[in-house]
Amino acid sequence: MKKYVPEPFRIKMVEPIKMTTREDRIKYLEKAKYNMFNLRGEDVYIDLLTDSGTNAMSDKQWGGVMVGDEAYAGGKSYFKLVEAGQDIFGYEFIQPVHQGRAAEKVLFPLLLKKGQVAISNMFFDTTRAHVTLAGGRPLDCVCKEAKKPSEYAPFKGNMDVEKLEQLINEHGKEKVGMIVMTITNNSAGGQAVSIQNIRDVAKVAKKYGILFNIDAARFAENAYFVKQREEEFKNKSIKEIIREMFSYADTFTMSAKKDAIVNMGGLIGIKNNQEIYQMIKGNCISFEGFITYGGLAGRDLEALAIGLYEGIDEEYLKYRNASMEYLASQLLDAGIAIQNPAGGHGVYVDANAMFPHIPYYEFPGHTLCVELYKEAGIRTCDIGSFMLGNDPETGEQIKSEFEFARLAIPRRVYTQSHLDVIAGALINIKERASQVKGYKIIWEPPILRHFQAHLEPIK
Repeated sequence: MKKYVPEPFRIKMVEPIKMTTREDRIKYLEKAKYNMFNLRGEDVYIDLLTDSGTNAMSDKQWGGVMVGDEAYAGGKSYFKLVEAGQDIFGYEFIQPVHQGRAAEKVLFPLLLKKGQVAISNMFFDTTRAHVTLAGGRPLDCVCKEAKKPSEYAPFKGNMDVEKLEQLINEHGKEKVGMIVMTITNNSAGGQAVSIQNIRDVAKVAKKYGILFNIDAARFAENAYFVKQREEEFKNKSIKEIIREMFSYADTFTMSAKKDAIVNMGGLIGIKNNQEIYQMIKGNCISFEGFITYGGLAGRDLEALAIGLYEGIDEEYLKYRNASMEYLASQLLDAGIAIQNPAGGHGVYVDANAMFPHIPYYEFPGHTLCVELYKEAGIRTCDIGSFMLGNDPETGEQIKSEFEFARLAIPRRVYTQSHLDVIAGALINIKERASQVKGYKIIWEPPILRHFQAHLEPIK
């Protein structure tokens, strides 16, 4: 088992957690229609549903909240954030928005025309939806290594560059609206993307004249992986690595609710393209609010500016990554299959391996999420066929490349003891896995169904 790296911080404030019984949790699940998103937060013991916006802010960030400038236009907190973004990413134009999907809502309709495709190493759910809403079709192009969860590879998040060129030639370069590199690759297990792969993809984008966008939600965790695993960058600082990563793209969209360690916020970055920036400002004013607040209060802008720097601190990132490895090592020692190595923001348990008797259309990933909540009050989410949804043309359930239960660990929130509880719960479930049955959907909305769908257990 991996050694636990102690927290590089002290805890100044605590929140009591409600304790529940198994009988309580079964009732809560029935009321929630077996959808993790419908559970009340107060009924959850360890909440691993997402690492987005669920982080613990620092004393400096809370201090920043008190001095945030709430001016409607031209507040000093806006300028502080823009300067931080320019310093860290090296982009001329930085536009705040209220979260990542807002960045996509503002930018994607400017880049995609109806009938075009967008190609990614893997789209996450809301990004995939915004490509569709903009009239495009999302295509995934992840490397082959990612599709073998139990086999270790250092950069499973990479784009398959050969397949990328094949897709461009198949559809025609004029039909490809943009290429999106998701760092880290969330849908593949929070997996790292190498800078060499980013370079190779940028070269293809330039060759065909296609805009290259980075989905930068977990940019700092990816930079740490690069430092640890890519020989060229082992002696570079995290900030230097970030600058290098972003130098190859034209734009970025970012949910700041992850690696900037805040509860709300997002960014759009534009590198030296005044025309796109002017159009972004128009969309921002229409959808988000005036450009100098972008749907955020001044206090949120202030906390985000501080959090961008805290999130790239190397001692913090060392602890963060070691926490994932600690949990992953317990599971591997117990014979529980995961996407190996652990992701930057969580551990992805291979539900296909846990429940080989449950077919994809009965949602093994979601089934494991339900079992974890029953077992120990742990809330997680499916990264698999349940999240992927139905084919928009045929209406048939799409079979996902993976069936994961994602254990997304909020930043600076839980301790070693909580990780031990998570591991123990999964070990208990493994012992009775053959008796577990899957689920079926009894109602679903047309888009992003996993947030609202109602399910019931298969008898």
